[in-house]
Amino acid sequence: MSPRDQVLAVTPAYWDDACRHLSRRDRVMKKLIPRFGEARLESRGDAFTTLARSIVGQQISVKAAQSVWNKFSALVEGPATHLAPQAVNALDPLTMRAAGLSARKTEYLLDLARHFVDGTVHVADWQQMDDEAIIAELVAIRGIGRWTAEMFLIFHLMRPNVLPLDDLGLLKGISLNYFSGEPVSRAEAREVGEAWAPYRSVATWYIWRSLDPLPVSY
Repeated sequence: MSPRDQVLAVTPAYWDDACRHLSRRDRVMKKLIPRFGEARLESRGDAFTTLARSIVGQQISVKAAQSVWNKFSALVEGPATHLAPQAVNALDPLTMRAAGLSARKTEYLLDLARHFVDGTVHVADWQQMDDEAIIAELVAIRGIGRWTAEMFLIFHLMRPNVLPLDDLGLLKGISLNYFSGEPVSRAEAREVGEAWAPYRSVATWYIWRSLDPLPVSY
């Protein structure tokens, strides 16, 4: 990670309460949570940059995404952790393509920047808005679907009760931990998740860790 990418991580204040709640309510969580000690969800960067990174990283490897991100973010002055939407909006599409972005991702990033510049996403109001209202705003941006919006709710806004049923890792983890490896449907996963409320994001994070002990951050 370069100095331009370094930023202080923030962790949720509710994490310890969530772990106690989940350990009382769920036999799998009671065994899983202690395996990962003090590791917990972390939020980095700002809203626009987090969403921009999610677009850059679509359908390519983590290594390739970091390479393209480094070239793209270098086009904009300031830290790579806090890109200014106005600066991205002013970029020439050909210059962005030369940094390794596809034509489609270039369009998506410019559309994202326009939504922030025009105020069609209500960033200042997100703390008071419910999850579904924020998802509705985000999926109106080209290149952002429900799964990306839910990852944003978990990893950036650190909302405690998100259950991303479109996430293949969550379904696989529920299969392995609750159904002895048998495939699970979305309905079955939703039923398991009902016991995790109001901390479904936290339980999801531990399910992911059961597949890959390395914590993910966006």
